[in-house]
Amino acid sequence: MTERMIASLQRLPIGMFVIDEAHCISKWGADFRPAYEALSELKTHFPNARLAAFTATADKATRADICTNLFNRECDVTLTGFDRPNLSLAVEAKSGFKDKLLEYLESKKGLSGIIYCLSRKETEEVATLLQQNGFNAVAYHAGKSPEYRKNAQDKFMTEKDVVMVATIAFGMGIDKPDVRYVIHVGLPGSIEAFYQEIGRAGRDGHASETLMYYGFQDLIKRQKMIFESTSSEQFKLLEYKRLQALLGYCETSSCRRLALLSYFDEDSEACGNCDNCLNPPKVEDYSALAKLIITTIRETGQSFGVVHIIDVLRGAENEKIKTRSHHLLNSFGSASSQSKPLLQTLIRQMIAFDLLRVNLEKYGAIELKGSTQAIMNGETLFMARANDQQHKSTSTQRARTNAPEIELDGTSRNLLQELKNIRLQIARQEGVPAFVIFNDRTLHEIALNRPKSQQEFLQINGVGEKKLEKYYAIFSPALES
Repeated sequence: MTERMIASLQRLPIGMFVIDEAHCISKWGADFRPAYEALSELKTHFPNARLAAFTATADKATRADICTNLFNRECDVTLTGFDRPNLSLAVEAKSGFKDKLLEYLESKKGLSGIIYCLSRKETEEVATLLQQNGFNAVAYHAGKSPEYRKNAQDKFMTEKDVVMVATIAFGMGIDKPDVRYVIHVGLPGSIEAFYQEIGRAGRDGHASETLMYYGFQDLIKRQKMIFESTSSEQFKLLEYKRLQALLGYCETSSCRRLALLSYFDEDSEACGNCDNCLNPPKVEDYSALAKLIITTIRETGQSFGVVHIIDVLRGAENEKIKTRSHHLLNSFGSASSQSKPLLQTLIRQMIAFDLLRVNLEKYGAIELKGSTQAIMNGETLFMARANDQQHKSTSTQRARTNAPEIELDGTSRNLLQELKNIRLQIARQEGVPAFVIFNDRTLHEIALNRPKSQQEFLQINGVGEKKLEKYYAIFSPALES
């Protein structure tokens, strides 16, 4: 678009300009480049030439922006299918991903693939890990010299077994047909970015695989990147919604291809080729645990991150909890029988389902959305997925935590049942799950020790000052009989 180039082109009978990667002209696109804006002047310089713009990744907002900026809304839009049936889709939790990655790549030795990382540091770490384990891995990011990047790209294009470990600096314009897998070890910025990046696999039409490892910390990093940018508030909001859509894709329990294509307004049938289709996740009603999570967030003032919330739920007796007197809350220890991985995935899913939000201005504090009240009122169920490992660790933890240390005699067993009946009545009055009042282990200990005073009652595991004040007078008559 320089004057010299325009003058040279005007001497030629040009019939059409074809603009590739047209989403770059959109301020809502995944890869906005200001230099593309000047292309809108082509119609002025070449009134008799046609303009054609192509892109593989454009949602409604991006398409509308291309039409406005490039064609002044005077254009025809043709949408072809987004479906890539030769690509399999899978998502796994990021915890311990390095061991998982090495195991996965063992079956891919001799094949070309791309591994996308969120940062330069992570790129170098993953490339080094693979090199040390015998893989032909190359690190690629914007911090490398132009010469290094050119050589790395040439190596990737010409050799058959290169694993390109890269940030998003790698990929634009790459057309290697036999990329057999694309792996993300960090959360992409949006569905569009994800779709564009996995689209570099299987361009020869043969079966190829995509895999994403993601965790809560990656979500925090992505949100920071959005809200700490210099973009307009409108753009930040749109990017945040796109990130939420990607989180929804990660946490869906149905066909991932359906979730991916529906984002681009394309109908499809279950693919039978993604991890959820091949191994359908077990979906259960986790409404009771969701209520505990909501209650804990509310009682702690919506001012703490996921680690602290889980510590309170599981009854951890660390300094941070004691300093803030959170061990005296009703919710303290209310989910002591649940594993950390299960609580983590439930919180992630509650964020994905727009029940919770992460407030970066409060250092990642988890806050409640208005929709949580429907769950608390019992109007809506919270159906969530939990993998086999989470079920296993949860059941193991529950068995260990709830196992009675001393068998109760007949009289004590009768007392335990009476205590449970009292607990149930209180729970119904307060509209909370019964174990929010006291868990089974606490009631077992009360039935075993029969505390006769407030001081003795306070010594029971799971009884704090607040619960003593609130419930001692209600339970004590049963202990006197």
